[in-house]
Amino acid sequence: MENYSAASQFFADADWSHPLGRVFVGGQLTTDWLLDAYRHGIFPWPMSATSRRMQWWSLDPRAIFEIDGMHISRRLARRCRGDALTVTHNRDFAAVMRGCGTSQDRARATWISEPLVAAYCQLHQLGHAHSVEVWQAGELVGGTYGVAIGGLFAGESMFYRVRDASKIALVYLHRHLAARGYALFDIQQLTDHTASLGAIEISRRDYYLRLRAALVLPVTFD
Repeated sequence: MENYSAASQFFADADWSHPLGRVFVGGQLTTDWLLDAYRHGIFPWPMSATSRRMQWWSLDPRAIFEIDGMHISRRLARRCRGDALTVTHNRDFAAVMRGCGTSQDRARATWISEPLVAAYCQLHQLGHAHSVEVWQAGELVGGTYGVAIGGLFAGESMFYRVRDASKIALVYLHRHLAARGYALFDIQQLTDHTASLGAIEISRRDYYLRLRAALVLPVTFD
């Protein structure tokens, strides 16, 4: 069971954050800092891969997928049932992170630096960060990753190199979280992509109430 502490070790109360949701500038990309952040609804988001100072955020409103609320179109459902793409989890965590940082138009505008990859790989080794991979003919063509603590899964990013690969990764992840008993699937910001799959926004206050309840659940990813 995950211990929950109302007081953060490193961060002030998010209610005192910048109006855009920035809580803190600085800090360290270590497992202690990352786990403390996620336990308190905060996530790291540097403005660029070359930024020397980390920025930490707690957005209001916050985007989530309800555990029973993903919308899957008939076309996407057919793609998920097809055999053209294969889905795995935790097979190549680092490659998924690097895919999220280099696919589409992100190669020159990514926040996923090598220090960030290294920090999350340490979380992965501790059993707190997980990936979903989508493969085509043995090649990694899409995926997503995030952080799990208790009954919280905080989705971080996703990518695709063939059509629907990131959506298929999200569908797989959502079904996996539901089957394992997760209570909160955080995706931070609402986008057209996630809204089309049924993601919604809730207030930061509501998010924190759900977070506190989720963290104490005896849930594991595998």
